[in-house]
Amino acid sequence: MSIDESSTGGPGSVLLPAVAPEVLAEAVESLSGRLRKKLDAAIEGCAAGAVRAADGSIGVRFGEDAVVTLRPGPSGVVTEADQAVCGCLLAPRCLHRAAVLGASPIADPQEPAPPAPGPDPVPGPAAAAGPGAAVREAGGAEGAAEGGGLTAAQVRAAAGLWGAAAEALAAGVTAGGAVVQAELLRAAHTARIAGLPRAEAAALRVVRGLRAARDRSAAQRLAELTGAFRELLYTAGLLASGAAGAGLTGAVRRSYEAGGSLRVYGLCREPVLSATGYGGVATHLLGVDGAHYSVSDVRPGGLARARGAGAASVALGGAVLDHAGLARGGLLVVGATVSPEGRLGAGRGVRATAVGGVAWGEGPTAALFSRPAAEAVAAMPAEGAEPGLLGCDVRVVGASGDHVLVRELTPGAPLLRLAPAHPHPELPHAANLRRIAGHPGLVLRVLGRPDLDRAATLRPLAVGPVPGAEHSLRLPPDWLGRADLGYDRLQGAHFPGDAEGLVPQESAPAAGADPLADSPLWRVRRLLEAGVAGGRRAVAEAARGAEPAALAAALRRAGFGSAAELAAELTAEADRRPRDAFGRLADASAERYAWAWLAAAAHLAAAERSLVAASWA
Repeated sequence: MSIDESSTGGPGSVLLPAVAPEVLAEAVESLSGRLRKKLDAAIEGCAAGAVRAADGSIGVRFGEDAVVTLRPGPSGVVTEADQAVCGCLLAPRCLHRAAVLGASPIADPQEPAPPAPGPDPVPGPAAAAGPGAAVREAGGAEGAAEGGGLTAAQVRAAAGLWGAAAEALAAGVTAGGAVVQAELLRAAHTARIAGLPRAEAAALRVVRGLRAARDRSAAQRLAELTGAFRELLYTAGLLASGAAGAGLTGAVRRSYEAGGSLRVYGLCREPVLSATGYGGVATHLLGVDGAHYSVSDVRPGGLARARGAGAASVALGGAVLDHAGLARGGLLVVGATVSPEGRLGAGRGVRATAVGGVAWGEGPTAALFSRPAAEAVAAMPAEGAEPGLLGCDVRVVGASGDHVLVRELTPGAPLLRLAPAHPHPELPHAANLRRIAGHPGLVLRVLGRPDLDRAATLRPLAVGPVPGAEHSLRLPPDWLGRADLGYDRLQGAHFPGDAEGLVPQESAPAAGADPLADSPLWRVRRLLEAGVAGGRRAVAEAARGAEPAALAAALRRAGFGSAAELAAELTAEADRRPRDAFGRLADASAERYAWAWLAAAAHLAAAERSLVAASWA
């Protein structure tokens, strides 16, 4: 288990150990209805009073008569209920214990044993009737497997997670306190036991996002929480339908397989820095057959670890070189082990020998720069996988905020935006891009990862001179024609000193076109994010004003008729107020509202992906 400290607030919160999701869920579930109403208030500020004892336990005092003591296991995580005790008379079903557990970070789950495979699936009527019907009927027969190769237990677990996610969405950040989060964690735990790691991971991201938003954490972005809700509802809803393929369940762990003998060449280094306190480096490699590989070294340590790991030794088969040397050199690996994502493992039988590297554009690296960027982006998966690296030769146009506007050296190519691969000010990505932006007309070779959520945006990891170009970068010979933007710092001597012959900067109007930002889809995005922030009530209030009419009109004028219809259905469902047989107002279905929200969110994501893809052409 790893510890996620980003979801807690207060100066003392880092003292609290991570807690397994099921331990927290059980503690909240054991509370009476009266105590549950007090839980959110009890959580606030209690972590600031945490004190570490000499024996390693952590105590939090509540007044004079109650002390909650946490004794995490060898992994540093509270994984059992008896590792969290309180000295009050109501323990263990007390508010104090639940509050401390609720203030603690949520641990990543332990890896369960895979569930036994079920019999061959036979599509049932619920699958044929659509996802909503399948969710309602998911408590069916025990022994039969559902469509798509899922077992009945998996379908039931997904249906339970869908229901909890729908309630959390209807509550929003405003009402998504500890009780709502605990229901999600309980459903996520059930999904883990059933062998649905992807759905569980999505639920944990939502819970962490809700916590960060309620704590007003600077690291939280409403757009990220909206995306997390979309992923959770999509995954749980499709699994609950019984019609999903087994691939949607996700993988419990990354399994390494034998890769034989490999010869790989370094491309660049990339700093790795996570919100959970981990830091390190990933060095990207390319095989002689064009396959992409990487060697990573990520451990606890945060920013300091990320900055120092770039020059750390490579822990792979006894190879005597560091990551800086590997990024510009190569390896001959015997007995290689490779993960599905291309990570090279460091098993006992792996032997590695350092070999010379190749300059960009030579050997197998030539293919990275041989086709237009638009062509390379079009060949990448639309979603579900991290985009791969692409290379291109560009000419600098100028700066636009923290972006660098460039144009590919291909006739008729569109403007591209170079954005920092990591925005942390202590990493040199942004500073290097500012230096590059100060040299309009400069031509350079860029290797980076396209940002498929933004129009024509490339996040460069490394840059180098364009072969044969007069006004290009002038890097030291030992850099082998490339500068890692996350580690190397570009200086004045690395740029041409004579400005004569540089192509003039293009006009600002041409640089400002952004089909994604200029489309009225932002109105749909704002509506969806309002639902995440304020819950169903916020969307219902928006439905009673003039906003729905303006939204629909703007969307239809731009040709987004389906988006207009889905947004109208969402606002109508949010404002629906059913009555019972006696005419009294009844609670509206959170399930129907969640389906309406998910339909609008899924359509928005697809429309934005289409606009992003078009921006590269």
